[in-house]
Amino acid sequence: MLFFALQGLFLPSLILYFLIIWGFTGYAYRVNGKLPDDLKKKDFRPAAIFLAPITLPFLFLGIISLLILKAFLYGVFLVLLTLALVVFRKPFIFVWLHKIATKVGNFLLEANTQLIKMFLSPWSSNPQQT
Repeated sequence: MLFFALQGLFLPSLILYFLIIWGFTGYAYRVNGKLPDDLKKKDFRPAAIFLAPITLPFLFLGIISLLILKAFLYGVFLVLLTLALVVFRKPFIFVWLHKIATKVGNFLLEANTQLIKMFLSPWSSNPQQT
């Protein structure tokens, strides 16, 4: 009895879902077909319109799964970072950050100094010899 009651509710909503998704994809296909030949126009197949209601739930589940996985990994990172700070009791993050910032900063300062010497030394009043 419950199956027939759900079937009476499920089937119309499924048909409505298919019609809405087909409408969206068909409209997007039509708009894309009217675009002039430029970088925004894509070569879509007409069969993609009919596959859209089937692929949309899979894409939605994939996006939700990735979101849950990212949240889980962020939580693991926070727990491991907290444990590392408590166990080692040494601010290794600041030491690591100091090393990286110094390395990147020195590289940029060297590159910019060389650029200034190459391009601006002919116009300066006191050019330095390298």
